[in-house]
Amino acid sequence: MKNALAFITKAVLTGLLVIVPIYLAILVLLKGMKTVGKLVQPFAQLLPEWFPAEQALSLLLVLIICFLIGVAVRTRLGRGIRERIEKGFFAKIPGYALFRSLTQRVAGDTRQNETVWKPALAEIEDALVPAFIIEEFEDGRYTVFVPSIPTPFAGAVYILDRKRVHPLDVPFTEALKVASRWGSGAKDLVAAMERGDTSSR
Repeated sequence: MKNALAFITKAVLTGLLVIVPIYLAILVLLKGMKTVGKLVQPFAQLLPEWFPAEQALSLLLVLIICFLIGVAVRTRLGRGIRERIEKGFFAKIPGYALFRSLTQRVAGDTRQNETVWKPALAEIEDALVPAFIIEEFEDGRYTVFVPSIPTPFAGAVYILDRKRVHPLDVPFTEALKVASRWGSGAKDLVAAMERGDTSSR
């Protein structure tokens, strides 16, 4: 009974970790469309009545604003402003830093520290498990995140000696797929580890 309850609880929490970010993104998008709705009304009246012009133009305007903000934060000035806002507000939100790091990796942003969320295979007990390097200690130890199966947005954190962690030269998304596909493709991660061990000799 306890095992069943623990399984159900973990499954619900894992599902929430997937659904909540999607829900919030949709909520923000709809709120943005409602906010800019009045701005596009004059232009919407120029289009045919059968066409949902106000909704379409509102969506287009919100997407353009998102695009411009995305371009702006890639500049030096934009990065400075973004960092100040994040440190002053968003960094205080529990889990924000972790979620931001993960989404950056999924989006292919390589400007952040290359050791953050770097794919690896970790030795835990007598097994090799797919993992991601979160940070490196001054003494060489690693903090690693071991994702759960099949939803990699939840899991466990370990602090391991350097010799028990094998960084992999593979794309972040490839390692993420192994966790989301019940381990299918793990042989490619092992092959990458063996290639790395051979080249380091």
